[in-house]
Amino acid sequence: MPQTFTKRRGDAPEQFFAAEAAGLRWLAVPGGVAVAGVHAVTRTSLTIDRVAAGSPGTAAAEEFGRGLVTTHDAGASFFGIGPDGAPGVGWIGDAPLPLRDAPPSSWGAWYAADRLLFHARRAHLADPALDRVMERLAAGDFDDGSPPARLHGDLWSGNVLWSPDGVVLIDPAAHGGHRLTDLAMLALFGTPQLARIHAAYAEASTQLPDGWRELIGLHQLHPLLVHAELFGGGYRSQAVEMARRYS
Repeated sequence: MPQTFTKRRGDAPEQFFAAEAAGLRWLAVPGGVAVAGVHAVTRTSLTIDRVAAGSPGTAAAEEFGRGLVTTHDAGASFFGIGPDGAPGVGWIGDAPLPLRDAPPSSWGAWYAADRLLFHARRAHLADPALDRVMERLAAGDFDDGSPPARLHGDLWSGNVLWSPDGVVLIDPAAHGGHRLTDLAMLALFGTPQLARIHAAYAEASTQLPDGWRELIGLHQLHPLLVHAELFGGGYRSQAVEMARRYS
């Protein structure tokens, strides 16, 4: 019997753990990055595999980068769709994550409306730079024809567990989106072996747009606005400063 870990939260929003469980199952792609297996889910708890601690070595980082390509390439029907079997609601941390039941007109229009504008309004944050970058997104200035990727969606270092057998992912905000979103989240708060992960990903992927490293900040705007919504403070100014780079 595998060892398990149970997360409990009496005040969890309705379907909170059901959404997380669906995301973990959806991300369990053959050849992709390992995810913690789901054992049981209730309204107030989620039981998953317990992950033994390991070290973030070079080989594991490169395997993670290559595996993430496979996970992303498993794809999604359209931008903004949730995982198969999901309850129709999504969460990123304690913030709601809009999910779609029909395709948007374009990636840029979806990212502007369902990611940036949605969380900027909830953070009560308005700024001309944000307005301009959303206008550029809606106009298609950043669309590159990439197909929807199967995203973890909240891929910061705390959700990347280094085990003796390699990386295992937990706590997804899974949805169909642009693959740069996961790469950007890895870079936002610092991940061990980040350069190795990015390099291995770039070597294995055929879907990265030209100049993708310069676009990382555009994809960090969403998590920055989520943090502005949840925590306020300096995240508000960081989001505005990042928007100025792309406005």
